[in-house]
Amino acid sequence: MLGLMQDHPLLISNIFEHAINSYSDQLIISNTVEGGIHKYSYKDWGNRTKKLANALKSFGLSKGDKVGTLAWNGYRHLEIYYATSSSEFICHTINPRLHPDQISYIVNHAEDKIIFLDLNILPLIEAASPNFKTVKAIVLMTNKQNMPTTKISENIKIICYEDFISNESSEFIWHSFDERTASSLCYTSGTTGNPKGVLYSHRSTVLHAYGMNLKDVVPYGAQDAVLPVVPMFHVNAWGTPYAAPMCGSKLVFPGTKLDGKNLANLMNDEAVTVSLGVPTIWLALLNHLRQSGETLKTVKRLIIGGSACPRVLFEGFGEEFGIDVIHAWGMTEMSPLGTVNTALKVVNKNNKTSYYDQKMPQGRTIFGHQIKIIDDEGNSLPHDGVTQGKLLSRGYWVLKEYYKDDTEKNKFLDDGWFETGDVATIDSNGFMTITDRTKDIIKSGGEWISSIDLENIAVGHPDVANAGVISIYHEKWEERPLLIIEAMPGVSPSKVDILDLYEGKVAKWMIPDDIIFTDSIPLGATGKILKTKLREQFSDYKIKL
Repeated sequence: MLGLMQDHPLLISNIFEHAINSYSDQLIISNTVEGGIHKYSYKDWGNRTKKLANALKSFGLSKGDKVGTLAWNGYRHLEIYYATSSSEFICHTINPRLHPDQISYIVNHAEDKIIFLDLNILPLIEAASPNFKTVKAIVLMTNKQNMPTTKISENIKIICYEDFISNESSEFIWHSFDERTASSLCYTSGTTGNPKGVLYSHRSTVLHAYGMNLKDVVPYGAQDAVLPVVPMFHVNAWGTPYAAPMCGSKLVFPGTKLDGKNLANLMNDEAVTVSLGVPTIWLALLNHLRQSGETLKTVKRLIIGGSACPRVLFEGFGEEFGIDVIHAWGMTEMSPLGTVNTALKVVNKNNKTSYYDQKMPQGRTIFGHQIKIIDDEGNSLPHDGVTQGKLLSRGYWVLKEYYKDDTEKNKFLDDGWFETGDVATIDSNGFMTITDRTKDIIKSGGEWISSIDLENIAVGHPDVANAGVISIYHEKWEERPLLIIEAMPGVSPSKVDILDLYEGKVAKWMIPDDIIFTDSIPLGATGKILKTKLREQFSDYKIKL
């Protein structure tokens, strides 16, 4: 017997209609690519989004067609998010930090029909466009006054965004359809091999937004002003463009201005209460605040993911500025949120060591998502907080296979578990700690050394801007850790001072054998350290025995 309850599909258009009907006066603020601040209400957003939906329909797209975007966090990008998916098209967000060859591969693999483009990304697309096979038009996200001349291939039509929507009606009725219909597409960063496409559904996206808004997760509210620093081209800005409107939050978009000074100004000007981003962004903001003497007047929470968060960020923001830093973990393949570190009970903040110790793990799972660890033979490992194993994931918003790709089917186990590529521990309360990526962990004399732990300790030195640890071949121990340091501008930290940081924090045999200083540590398109590049750069390095 089935329950006698109404059954409506979970659709992104439902979030949209709820937001504009219940919070019509709420504001959306954007730092624009053209320059200046743009402000409008949820009601204005609703009208323009429906005009765009009509424009896309007039353009002649068919159900399931891909609409590409190469754009920063801004109001037009938000309009595209909802107009495409709610019209049964697929919003394909493309990372503009990729190489033109990677862009071409992704656009052709996805079979994008039309691409929306921010002005400062135009040179990248001019280089890539000759190789596009399916793109019929490129829409430049600006008005007529700012339209540039372009070198884009002649067979691709160039359209001005504001002209594209100007004559369209602001009335549009969203149709109902299967909630499992594809809604958006995002490709992994592709550090090895070609990027892999992750195809999200309306159901997975709505459930992920629900999950984010649980009390012990993010959550958002109508009194919040949310600034997603994490880009909208990377895993849907961690779901914020859906979760924040669901609760009527003010949205504040930073555009391209992601340096510490501009972020601090925008946060204070718009009374931001919560922001999300990767550690490199927050390290830059923390350093700016320290050097300038400024403070953040309204920020209550910073959500940090993308890579392991150094302890210096928890302590710096917490002790100096009274801001709660919350550790989270996820992946493109998981929509992306998997775990969040919120306390099980009230923690004594007077015991600083204990307080910050408990904030270091990536946290517990959200309802709707499960994790476990296994050994190399596939056996489940104990949740004792010590035993390390391969981390697996499954849940309502976890992929079951890559889009048009079967080369990595070994990542998907028969019982629905997805192998994440991370190595982790899980304790008896369900708190998970990432110890390394499987390809980055250092195996020295049969023992595992976490490169993440070593990096986070090094970043704790005030003269260190960033740190990366890679394994180097050793005749006796097989592998040993090499620490690579990018120093702060104008300073020259000593090897001795940095190595002294490890005393009492890790076993002596885990301490890096040497330190190399470099002008810059290579970062990937999502702000993560490119270990592959570091290994190439220092492939000839030999440890002195």
